Amino acid sequence: MNRIEPASAPQGARVPFFTGSASLGARASFAAARVRWLGLSMLVSLGLCGCAPGFGTPGLLRSSDGSVGTGKVTTITPELIQAQNARNTGLPAEVRALFGRARSYTIGPGDVVGVIVYDHPELLPNAGAVIAQQSDPTGVTVAPGFIVDAAGEISFPYIGRTKLQGLTESEASELIARRIRGFVKAPQVSVRIQSFRSQRAYVEGEVRAPGLQIFTDVPMTLSEALNRAGSITAAGDRSQVLLTRGDRTVAIDLLALKRYGADANNIPLRNGDVVYVGARDDSRVYVMGEILRPSALLMRNGRLSLNEALGDAGGPDLFSSDPGQIYVIRNARRADSALDTADATGASGTSDGPEIFNINAKNPAALALADRFELKPRDVVYVDRVPLVSWNRVASLILPAAQVVNLARDTARSR
Repeated sequence: MNRIEPASAPQGARVPFFTGSASLGARASFAAARVRWLGLSMLVSLGLCGCAPGFGTPGLLRSSDGSVGTGKVTTITPELIQAQNARNTGLPAEVRALFGRARSYTIGPGDVVGVIVYDHPELLPNAGAVIAQQSDPTGVTVAPGFIVDAAGEISFPYIGRTKLQGLTESEASELIARRIRGFVKAPQVSVRIQSFRSQRAYVEGEVRAPGLQIFTDVPMTLSEALNRAGSITAAGDRSQVLLTRGDRTVAIDLLALKRYGADANNIPLRNGDVVYVGARDDSRVYVMGEILRPSALLMRNGRLSLNEALGDAGGPDLFSSDPGQIYVIRNARRADSALDTADATGASGTSDGPEIFNINAKNPAALALADRFELKPRDVVYVDRVPLVSWNRVASLILPAAQVVNLARDTARSR
């Protein structure tokens, strides 16, 4: 039997990969397989997108009802700025309550007093219960004299135990003169504190010489205590000076005192007061999102505006940020925090949810509002991204994964 050879194609003509009806079926099967591979690769890629680190839902802060979680979004408006400024027109009531006149030093346990009865040398300190000159554990030089015991008394010749606690020098002189008249005719008595040891305050934090400060006949005020401690260091925050008295702590802004014409020298300290100067590192503002340089910014003595924060961080990214979605997120404040004050809207700060403020920087007038909106320590400034950027980021995750799947398919076919 003669074998029939297929007719040869004309020179230069393209020979089809499949011929005849078999060719059409094979092409359809190949196209269907290609579609299935492409669909599978896209499903796998989309699944991997959800596992990408740091990738979140676009427009996370946007909400149709104006709320996020338990926090409510408040638009920064001229009225809000006005309310903020209205609450900053004076010193807080708890700070005003600290002002007053310094009291004269009063004798207390541990003090050493000298008692002189003129023309009667037999009543000099070496005739009674005295201590020699020495230095006590606090570093205070103790002069000779009568030591005031824990009951606030001294033992003086002729009159025995006499309580001087709570008296000034002049009051103590009059008391001893009255009691000694039965033994001395027309006595002239002078009481002087030789060593001040019964009253002290403590200065801690960002000062050059932290430690205890002994009260003397020079009135101990807030300014006096800070100056004795070597003044505030460059790392100290003058807007966060905490005065603890008993179980109560009051935050004092030294710069605000100057702005309102007040003087820290008119804030007298009391025995046992603790003054703490906070560090600037404790007052940071965090700028993140679609910003050129996400940063943790130091406040300038407790003050930093929204405009300054955005500027210090390089400003919003011109290609990926949405200027209409700039947020300030303020964490819920604890009611017992010494640093807490009422916010610009008059809220007491006891809410469990964050306070969220939004500004639309698409309007040039918003820049003026941003410059007048004061941030607070630990505020977070967040610049959201535009939806197109979110899609581009999704696509950038899908396409490489799809290419890997197609490459694996082509490799399998070539074998």
